[in-house]
Amino acid sequence: MGLADSDAHASAPHLVETPSGPVEYVDVGSGPPLVFLHGSPGGCDQGALMTRFLAGAHRVIAISRPGYLATPLRDDTRAPAAQADLIAAVLDALGVERFALMCWSGGGPAAYSLAAAVPDRVASMVAVAAVSTRFDPRSRLRGRLELSEEKLLFNRLGQWLATTLAATAPSTAISTLLSGEGDLSRAQIRELTASIVADDDQRALAIDLFDTVSGARKAGFDNDFDQFRQLDLPLASISAPVLAIHARTDADVPFAQSVHAVDEVPGARLEAIDEGTHLSMWLGPDAARLQSLVVEHLSAATT
Repeated sequence: MGLADSDAHASAPHLVETPSGPVEYVDVGSGPPLVFLHGSPGGCDQGALMTRFLAGAHRVIAISRPGYLATPLRDDTRAPAAQADLIAAVLDALGVERFALMCWSGGGPAAYSLAAAVPDRVASMVAVAAVSTRFDPRSRLRGRLELSEEKLLFNRLGQWLATTLAATAPSTAISTLLSGEGDLSRAQIRELTASIVADDDQRALAIDLFDTVSGARKAGFDNDFDQFRQLDLPLASISAPVLAIHARTDADVPFAQSVHAVDEVPGARLEAIDEGTHLSMWLGPDAARLQSLVVEHLSAATT
């Protein structure tokens, strides 16, 4: 499975010019605008994939942050605050004044910065397993190993290996993916993998995900982790209603990152998943319930 031909055409990327250079984005669906900021690594293709469940009710604008795919990384677009300004410029060019905001993982710093910078324009925000304060996985051996493994995906051989494995041995690919995304036992990984493989939609999303973390993403990836080491985000200046979603057993971005955000953002609330992964929002037994929570949160802000 994967995107149907009509969906693939609708989610074709576009470029918009801003004072800080071109920005790649996908614009799909109809309804109240929702901006999605991807993880590290990621791109507008990842945003289109992760918001499929919202495209029927929202106009989704998924942006490739600087250094990812066709959005170049410049000296003036490295910091989260600068990326927030860049995203605001994209929305100005598209004629979008008020919007909902959703982010995943490494998209957190730019998203939180945007919500703080233009509080009158952000109707609501959903932060999924998002980075919100200083974070340096390179300080731990496991983190250094995982970052090295992810970097292999950015060259042609690594990209080919990842996508070939996903296409020819999906169970193995999904199991390997989950093992690095959650602090779960081998038995739990086997059970979770089996449930995803048995679910047509989740299996398709997991396989398609491999295409959204490989290829031309190294510059953005390296910059993100340089920025994460020195974060000091204006979380207290955010006025939009914020829903944070995070698994306590997330092995990629620590659960404490969302705890920090909820402690600092006025009125924010946290939906904790007791046993899950960095991808529980989309893959696993909690996915349908969590997606319903997101829809409910976003709907409350537009009624």
